Amino acid sequence: MLSSVQNPRFYLVQCRFHLHFPLKPRQFHSSVVVRASQMVTETQPQASIAPPYSEILSIRKSLLSRQRSAAEIVQDYLNRLRQIEPQIRSFLHVSENAIKEAEAIDRKIERNEELGPLAGVVVGVKDNICTLDMPSTGGSRILEDYQPAYDATAVKKLRDSGAIIVGKTNLDEFGMGSTTENSAFQVTANPWDTSRVPGGSSGGSAAAVSARQCVVSLGSDTGGSVRQPASFCGVVGLKPTYGRVSRFGLMAYASSLDVIGCFGTSVADTGILLHTISGHDRFDATSSKREVPDFWSQVISMKHVESKPLKGLRVGVISETLGDGVDMGVRSLIQAAASHLEELGSTVTEVSLPSFSLGLPAYYILASSEASSNLSRYDGVRYGKQIAAEELTSLYGDSRANGFGPEVKMRILMGTFALSAGYYDAYYKRAQQVRTLVQKSFKAALDANDILISPAAPSAAYKIGEKKNDPLAMYAGDITTVNVNLAGLPALVLPCGFVEGGSAGLPVGLQMIGGSFDEGRLLKVGHIFEQTLQASRFVPPLVTDGLAC
Repeated sequence: MLSSVQNPRFYLVQCRFHLHFPLKPRQFHSSVVVRASQMVTETQPQASIAPPYSEILSIRKSLLSRQRSAAEIVQDYLNRLRQIEPQIRSFLHVSENAIKEAEAIDRKIERNEELGPLAGVVVGVKDNICTLDMPSTGGSRILEDYQPAYDATAVKKLRDSGAIIVGKTNLDEFGMGSTTENSAFQVTANPWDTSRVPGGSSGGSAAAVSARQCVVSLGSDTGGSVRQPASFCGVVGLKPTYGRVSRFGLMAYASSLDVIGCFGTSVADTGILLHTISGHDRFDATSSKREVPDFWSQVISMKHVESKPLKGLRVGVISETLGDGVDMGVRSLIQAAASHLEELGSTVTEVSLPSFSLGLPAYYILASSEASSNLSRYDGVRYGKQIAAEELTSLYGDSRANGFGPEVKMRILMGTFALSAGYYDAYYKRAQQVRTLVQKSFKAALDANDILISPAAPSAAYKIGEKKNDPLAMYAGDITTVNVNLAGLPALVLPCGFVEGGSAGLPVGLQMIGGSFDEGRLLKVGHIFEQTLQASRFVPPLVTDGLAC
């Protein structure tokens, strides 16, 4: 087992400051202690709790010092992947070339050749992102065994940097879902409690990082599909600004909302991964030509942190995300996180986004409408498995009926209805107007604040099957994330504590939202936040209890 895997499982925040809100005063807890099922005693020394650090930099150091070979590192991850996979089911495909690629890196080291920044780093890739050497199914039967003729731009950049793509992770079919239960192939489990969902649609990518089956992973985020599973699985998840990362090779769900995002066990690793895959791409007209900063250089070493490292930072707590519908345990942890940010020197105020509640229905109208158009290509002729029929109409209908799952069919029908001649103005056009309102609300809030914070989800992970037959309740779980996609803004989610549940508690994520292309600030603040919390490393018991030794 890698040395980074440790066992402490508790969260402790001592807050010594009171918050003062100019809008709607809200009493935050001045002292919050949240434990995972009371498993840690008061006498356990806090000094044993190591803060998160960069596994990517640790691997690089091991390779350059020749303490370990790339083949050994990759083999360790493959062993853990195979041992944990029967319980988690996070991968749909596992690479057959991982060891060979690692051995090629070792030969470079022997020849003293320059290594890429991600040399030897094991990466999982969501299965709606194209890979040349492995199938890319989008979690759908209609693309079963489909193997692309090219790598997505993000994947190509990873390979060029020396990363090793270990496999393709499970997802809700074409990214449509919040639990990964809508995959056509298998249901992924949460590493913290295998009876619970990992979130979705990037549940496989989040679970794989949480269970240490890979170092980092790629997901996609259309309405929260990176951030919500990051919260459920106790890992760091980053949704970049729309246009920061090329979408070339990402299977389109809702083209104006889709982004490729990052998962890691620390803010540092997530930032390094983002830097690798960012930048303009001539194959994607929506990718930004803005220069990509060195995100890592903006992360402050904790050796040089002042007593108030966030002095002058203006933080706005979105009031609409702490009201009815948000579990009390989640609310308490976000309030404690706000107090901790103030303790670090930030000025914390409560802000209101008047259009916030309108974002959810607008999102589902826009996303479903774009999906009905994007998924028309899967007809059994251009793409997708073909069901033989005597007439063309029957071929189309039978291929799509047999290839798509129920959630995809429902969203296609919803989108087609919203775009129909009699309802376009009432639904699609009005949803676009709401999108403009959401963008203006965020701009006003971010003009007055440097970052905004909220829960990443209204609750911790719930039981598998609990909301399967209640789509409205499941959709409501996206209320804290979809507005960010409508506005095209970046957002970082990182663990901030536990609530009761399972054998060791269930993690909860704090969402930090920044201005357009302001990922650097989010990473800087997030790094300081995670390093200064007296907190566990958020390693699930499935790993710490020795199942993956």
